[in-house]
Amino acid sequence: PRFPMAVEEKYYEIGEPGEESPVLLTSNWALTYFVVSSAIETTKVPSFLLVQDSEGLGVLTGWAAGKISGSTVAKLIKNCGIEQRVKHRKLVIPGRIARISGETMEALDWKWEVVVGPKEATGIGAFLPAYAKKLKEEPKQG
Repeated sequence: PRFPMAVEEKYYEIGEPGEESPVLLTSNWALTYFVVSSAIETTKVPSFLLVQDSEGLGVLTGWAAGKISGSTVAKLIKNCGIEQRVKHRKLVIPGRIARISGETMEALDWKWEVVVGPKEATGIGAFLPAYAKKLKEEPKQG
């Protein structure tokens, strides 16, 4: 059988992100990863891109197949080390899987806020710079 091209499940640094940089989620289908990471790079906003193992499926298909859920995202956040890299506790999820926002926050014991991002990678250019600015202006936690 043929397997879809996939990237490793972990967080990727785009630019030189710091403790106030945005954290975004996508699936590990290589095409999705490259499209989303390129869209983030284009904004010039240093960010962390969390890649969820979806067995090489796109975001919506990965969700439909049960590979991306609140519990899988929570496990990724707890295990990948991102909590040591950022001071905030905000995760941007793709708009296409907005329905997992509540279950993700619950699986993370309500310690993270889930922000619903654009449905398509093309929306990142308009969304990310304003979101990053707002994130930096918020009162610090911890």
